[in-house]
Formats: sequence, structure tokens, C-alpha cells
Amino acid sequence: MVRYTGPKNRIARRFGVNIFGRARNPLLHKANPPGAHGAKRKKKSDFGQQLEEKQRLKAIYGMIPQKQMVRYYQEALRQKGVTAHLFLQRLECRLDNIVYRLRLAPTIFAAQQLVTHGHVLVNGKKVDRRSFEVMPGMVISIKPKAQQLPIVKQSIENTSREIPGYLELDPGSFSGKLLSEPHLDQVPFPLPVNIALVCEHLAHTS
Repeated sequence: MVRYTGPKNRIARRFGVNIFGRARNPLLHKANPPGAHGAKRKKKSDFGQQLEEKQRLKAIYGMIPQKQMVRYYQEALRQKGVTAHLFLQRLECRLDNIVYRLRLAPTIFAAQQLVTHGHVLVNGKKVDRRSFEVMPGMVISIKPKAQQLPIVKQSIENTSREIPGYLELDPGSFSGKLLSEPHLDQVPFPLPVNIALVCEHLAHTS
């Protein structure tokens, strides 16, 4: 799977939030969004607003590819229920995101790396696919050797980041469980995102 290697700090400055939770806050030195006239923005069209919301959501989940976002949307569209909520659940239940939400990694990108390097177990079995869909009841854990990695130990000890209500963490065993499917109001977004607008954009571009 393609891994994003572009300018993360520039994205954070664009949205005005330390969106990736990096230790060195990229907002400390540049108050305005990137660009020659970052502080002065023209009003966006409807399409532009939809695109902006999609870019926000894409960044929150570690810059996942457009192709995957379209696939999640189309899968949600085929299910019964509110499409926007079902679409978000698909994103939220990705293995790399669950590893991040459980504080087993300090950032979504660190979580992606742990998964692809084979350090993560699902119900005791190695899974190295970041987009693996975690289902309620599944137990996510870090391999014993990987538990000694400084990035893992420091992250799990950082209690400033709360665990969402749909997850349960056992810090002693470096493991956690998805208790239930996430609801929109439970997801701890670092910045507001209009999921409905994202779905509208994907409907027009897929």
C-alpha cells in the first residue's frame, strides 16, 4: 500500500491545527496557512467546500488514498442506514487508526508504520495491512518485542490523549479492544469535519 511521504507540517498549518499530534508543533512558528497570502482566503464554491472537507478527513486518517475513500463511501452506500455515519465507521475502524486511538502509537503515521512492520496482532495473529477492518470484540495488541520500542512505551504512558468510549485499553498488556461500532459524536476529531459534504464530494467524483 502506498504510504504518504509528503509535507505533513504544511498540511497542519493549512488547517491551523497540529492535526497529526506531532511532538514539535508545526504551528508555533507560522501563524498563517502556507502560501503567499495565506491569511487572506477567497470564499470557496460549493465544490471547493466539499473538497476542503474531504482533505480535512483525509488528513485526519493519515492521508489515505482517494481510491480507498471512494471504496468506503460506495460500501457505505450499499448498506442500510445513514451513509455518512457508515462511511465514517469504515474509516474509524481501520487497523492503523485503532492502533492510534488506543495510544499504542503517538501519531497516525507511527501507527501505520507499526502495522506495516508487522508489530501489531489482531486476536493474537499478525496483521500487516493498515486498512484491515477491525470488528467489535477484536483484540488489538503489540508484539512482546515491539513493546520495548521507545515510541510505543512513551505513547501508551501519555495519558493526555483520552481513549474514545468505543475502545478499551489495557496498558499493562499493550492491548485494547473495540467494544462497539463508533458513533459520529464519539469520534475525537482534532478539527471539525462535515462528513455529509465529504460524501457529496465523493458521490460526484467516484
